[in-house]
Amino acid sequence: MTNSIDMNAVVASEHRIPSDTAGIELYVRNKRPSSMERFSPETTIVMVHGATYSSGSLYDVALGGFSFMDYLASQGFDVFAVDVRGYGKSSRPEAMEREPKLSPPLIDTDIGVRDFSSAVDFVLAHRRLSKVNIFAMSWGGTVIGAYTVKNPDKVVKLSVLAPQWLSETPIPLDMGGDLAAYRLVPVMNTLPRWLGTAPEHARDTIIPKGWFEQWAAATLADDPWSESREPGKLRATNGPIQDIRDYWRAGKPYYNPSDITVPVLLLHGEWDVDVPIDLALAYFLELTSSPSRVWIEIGEATHMALLEKNRMRAFRAISEFFQDVYAPE
Repeated sequence: MTNSIDMNAVVASEHRIPSDTAGIELYVRNKRPSSMERFSPETTIVMVHGATYSSGSLYDVALGGFSFMDYLASQGFDVFAVDVRGYGKSSRPEAMEREPKLSPPLIDTDIGVRDFSSAVDFVLAHRRLSKVNIFAMSWGGTVIGAYTVKNPDKVVKLSVLAPQWLSETPIPLDMGGDLAAYRLVPVMNTLPRWLGTAPEHARDTIIPKGWFEQWAAATLADDPWSESREPGKLRATNGPIQDIRDYWRAGKPYYNPSDITVPVLLLHGEWDVDVPIDLALAYFLELTSSPSRVWIEIGEATHMALLEKNRMRAFRAISEFFQDVYAPE
């Protein structure tokens, strides 16, 4: 199998759509095969990001010549990725223009679900469809899981990388202390922590040369505010971290995976310390109502598996899962 794709066969478009809140627009990017003339639920995917980085940062930086979205489009999918308000190129609440300590944590999971719902409804109307496939990672997995429980009639299949689940031990994303409206993430300085989650022998090779710098520059470009006020830092809302405290660390699921009634693919990286394997397994075992559940463990990969040397293992697994026509035995 090749690790390159024909970028001339992929076309891109951008959309700004209304949210359910006046004055708040959501940014939706789309990539699809240039030859695609017919659209179907089975070949349409809607994605959303995690608690820190935007969809563009996680899914559409052309590392090694192509991104996750590029790959899926090259495989025949019509792919949409939304930025929840406060992230990427979507509108940011006014409180994000002020000092973070002046406001409580912003953009909780309730809002994430609402914004994702707005994006799905846009795609359904735009493509004249009744259902779509959905994908997300980390906090985004909570968003799409809860969305699917509420809207099973709009989802063909669900795929999630490193979903959140109940934890009796501290979750690394929550650094403790009082939570302000948002936090400042020193993107250019995150490499040591990223590499530090892998064994020492793998740290020099897990991210190909030049990829981190390319990714970091693209990530910071999604928040031009940082260039003039906090160079090298990205604003990330603290609502998802407040929800870690209110739900996942408090023994209260935000939603019940057992209520998901569509086929599910769960992916997990071997060296993921943000969602350790025992949490991922506990989540997987809760998917008791899914008619088909699949687990893919990606060897030599961290929480950021989609941006690392073994990303193609995840790319191919996700593509094959959505391509496979599910038929109950």
